Amino acid sequence: MKLKIYAGILLWLTVFLTSCAAPESTAVSPTTSPPTAVPSTETTTLGWTNNEIATLKSLWLDSLPDLPPDPSNAYGDNPEAAVLGQQIFFDTRFSSNGRVSCATCHQPDRYFTDGLPLSQGVGQTGRGAPTIVGIAYSPWFFWDGRRDSQWAQALGPMESAVEHGANRTFYAHTLADDPDYRALYEAIFGPLPDLSDRSRFPDSAGPVEDETANAAWEAMSPADRDAINRIFANMGKAIAAYERQIMPGPASFDAYVAALLDGDEAAMQTALTEDEAAGLRLFIGEAKCIRCHNGPLFTNNSFHNAAVPAAEGAALDMGRIKGVQEAVENEFNCLGPYSDAGKDDCAELRYAKVMGQELISAFKVPTLRNVVKTAPYMHAGQFATLAEVLDHYNHAPIPPIGHSDLVPLNLSDGELAQLEAFLHTLSSPLAVNPALLAPPEN
Repeated sequence: MKLKIYAGILLWLTVFLTSCAAPESTAVSPTTSPPTAVPSTETTTLGWTNNEIATLKSLWLDSLPDLPPDPSNAYGDNPEAAVLGQQIFFDTRFSSNGRVSCATCHQPDRYFTDGLPLSQGVGQTGRGAPTIVGIAYSPWFFWDGRRDSQWAQALGPMESAVEHGANRTFYAHTLADDPDYRALYEAIFGPLPDLSDRSRFPDSAGPVEDETANAAWEAMSPADRDAINRIFANMGKAIAAYERQIMPGPASFDAYVAALLDGDEAAMQTALTEDEAAGLRLFIGEAKCIRCHNGPLFTNNSFHNAAVPAAEGAALDMGRIKGVQEAVENEFNCLGPYSDAGKDDCAELRYAKVMGQELISAFKVPTLRNVVKTAPYMHAGQFATLAEVLDHYNHAPIPPIGHSDLVPLNLSDGELAQLEAFLHTLSSPLAVNPALLAPPEN
């Protein structure tokens, strides 16, 4: 019933998802101004028009604004919560087999991905693990956007049968039974409830696929379920506080833009080769990449059907049209009882588009920063190399289902090589204290 109410109202109040293919419209990151058409007669500076320079500046990492607070997470910028979240992130005890942690799929030395087409937790998942670097700027999480906050996203894998594979009472007991975790948790969120009565708080209970654990959850009183839910939500908020610190550092591309803005031609030539600069020109021009990969993180944080084939042996993935429904119904969303947001803070969720063929098999536009380090590509690792990705976009095949946002680019092999060369210039070290890339020292 709740979803039907949302669907009826939100047909009139929608967030417009811009089509990558529509020539009269450009999808734009919330952190940037729209790229502008470039008149051929405009004055040039060091080979770039004023409008092109404005576009390049909008992609420059220095144009990234300060990370705004997450109104649904009052602890998102709490240093103590970040320490707790970092500890949980790397701790394999938070899994049913004691061998899986968040870092299993989000490995710091792989730009917080795992290098697999389909991620492997306690079982094999149906999608690859997207990077968490800079993801705190996004309004939606997972490939299909089925969560609307970073802390709610963190909870999903915990109860997935093929990821961490356990449930929320299991995690609550893991926290409560460990003196160090208990002390960390209570210093931030206040005293944990007494969970010692296993008849009230079973070792294994939650709204999960496992029938025994699910039945145990249903047998608990509403008040006891609420107490566990609050502990579980706070775990997610702590993990998000840690992840909010993981940001990209400046790349060769950023050095090139800085040199251009300073009028330093020699520094520009040092930052990018001729082929890389030519690839950049294609990126913001003929290749049309800028329409979806814009802003300092090279993503508009939206969802598009890019005519990607299904993973081998897998059913077609419906993507965003299913994911947004899950986001609306999820008990840990911005409007839910475990959110810290006010009634006017959840516009993304309240006005989210929940129907429309453009949502069918649409997936989130990933960041291109450090894209070279995050192969394989697409939501299920369908393409092993950047060359395969570029060839796919160049030919714009008919999608397996839904409406594709692609149009054929008809770029030459040489131009595709230049475009790929440019993508390599987005590689950089993380702008992160090295201490955050491993379990915290005790």
